Amino acid sequence: MVSVLQVRFYRSASGLEPVRKWLADMGRPNKTIIGTDIKTVQIGWPLGMPLVRKMESGLWEVRSDVPEGIARVLFTVDGGVMVLLHGFIKKSEKTPKNDLKIAKTRKREVLNGKA
Repeated sequence: MVSVLQVRFYRSASGLEPVRKWLADMGRPNKTIIGTDIKTVQIGWPLGMPLVRKMESGLWEVRSDVPEGIARVLFTVDGGVMVLLHGFIKKSEKTPKNDLKIAKTRKREVLNGKA
């Protein structure tokens, strides 16, 4: 039996959902591309390259090619739930340290039951 992950957005203590806002601020073509890639992960989990790359234990990125570059959505899986932690457009070869730090902090909050 194939199990499909539920998807939810990380929610801060103040109620903000930064990945949802990031997606809402994008144009239609980008939202569609990224949303389709997230759905592919949701239905086909676990997946690997080229769509999904493991960043560290419990932290992965969905890799989406968009006209502006390469969109990344960092996520964790908690039980049967894919929690979207952070999204950004990658401009360089390496994942920016600040973007990784944001995702790691949010992952800890999610896994400790604080988000």
